[in-house]
Amino acid sequence: MHSPSDIYVTKLDYARLLQLVHQAHPAADAEAVAALNQELARAHLVDSYDILPDVVTMNSRIKLRDLNSTDELQITLVYPPQADPARHRISILNPVAVAVLGARLGDKVKWPSPHGLVSYWVEAILHQPEAAGDWLS
Repeated sequence: MHSPSDIYVTKLDYARLLQLVHQAHPAADAEAVAALNQELARAHLVDSYDILPDVVTMNSRIKLRDLNSTDELQITLVYPPQADPARHRISILNPVAVAVLGARLGDKVKWPSPHGLVSYWVEAILHQPEAAGDWLS
C-alpha cells in the first residue's frame, strides 16, 4: 500500500519485476505478488539514466522512520533470491518493499503488518544504484 500518488520505476526494474510477477512460484505469497503487480500497473516508467536520485529503486538502501514512534528501519530492496533479512536485504515480495518501491524521499508509506497497518516516511536514500551510475544492477 502506497500513500504517494505517483511512483516512478525504471524501465529495467519494471521489466524484471513484471517477469517476477508472471513467473511467481506457486509457493510465493499471492497477496504480495498481486500487490506488486498493482503497483507496477500505476508506475511512471523512466529510463535508468533519467531517474531522479530521490526515488527508491531496486537495490536502493533506504532509511525509513516510523510516523508514530522513534523507530527506524534501514533496508535494501532486492529480488527474492538475494533476500537476507539478517543483513536487512528485503525481498521485493515483502509488503514493506512493495510499499516503498518508486516512492520519493519524504513520501509517507503504509503497509500491513501482523499488528495492523504501519506508517513510515522515507527519511533517507543511502544508496541508489542509478545515482551511483550502476544502471544494470
